[in-house]
Amino acid sequence: MSEAKRVAVVTGSNRGLGKAIARGIARTGAHVVVTARAEDAAVRAANELCAEGLSASGHQLDIADSASVARAMADVGYQYGRLDILVNNAGIAIDRGQAAASADMEKVRATLDTNIMGTWRCCTAAIPEMRKNKYGRIVNVSSHMGTFGELGPGSVSYRVSKVGVNALTCILAAELDNDGILVNAASPGKVDTRLAYGKANYTPEEAADTFVWLATLPSDGPTGGLFFQRRPLDW
Repeated sequence: MSEAKRVAVVTGSNRGLGKAIARGIARTGAHVVVTARAEDAAVRAANELCAEGLSASGHQLDIADSASVARAMADVGYQYGRLDILVNNAGIAIDRGQAAASADMEKVRATLDTNIMGTWRCCTAAIPEMRKNKYGRIVNVSSHMGTFGELGPGSVSYRVSKVGVNALTCILAAELDNDGILVNAASPGKVDTRLAYGKANYTPEEAADTFVWLATLPSDGPTGGLFFQRRPLDW
């Protein structure tokens, strides 16, 4: 593999939106590391991309497991000599319709640990690898449900977790502004995946376009923003 080839890690990319994002980034010429909690699932998905003539490999990654995250990012840096792009796609939505006043706190804990802490874990593990080459693109998958203009009842822990993802995006963007690392978040809208509960407006392929764009921004591209179809949203 050419030393100039960008290397991307996409979390939760063995199916759905994550797989569509991985495919889109690979089509730009980058090597994509497909990840899943089960290594065989990651490898199968990566092999599918390779069969399409794309550059991909599979690696086990559980964003709720600090050791798994550290191992995956270190392995990528060691094997390819670089880690340029991180798309934090993996997440859960397990509290549909749940109210804040009567929340199941175990579901809250699991959601926050996966969606916000998992994203944060991946960022802190990937950033040192990006700093080695003074280049990085971090893209966090957020949601309209986590914007202040859309906050309301139902799915409370999911909403709060995505508010946290948005806040983390802003803070990291400010911290890394002089390191050549751009950090943005994007809402995919209602995508036809298992999280949509059968109510979708977009296919994974349609929704992936914005994430691929953010993952391949030029050095003067935006940072610290929340996007949907390449348009900034109000926080």
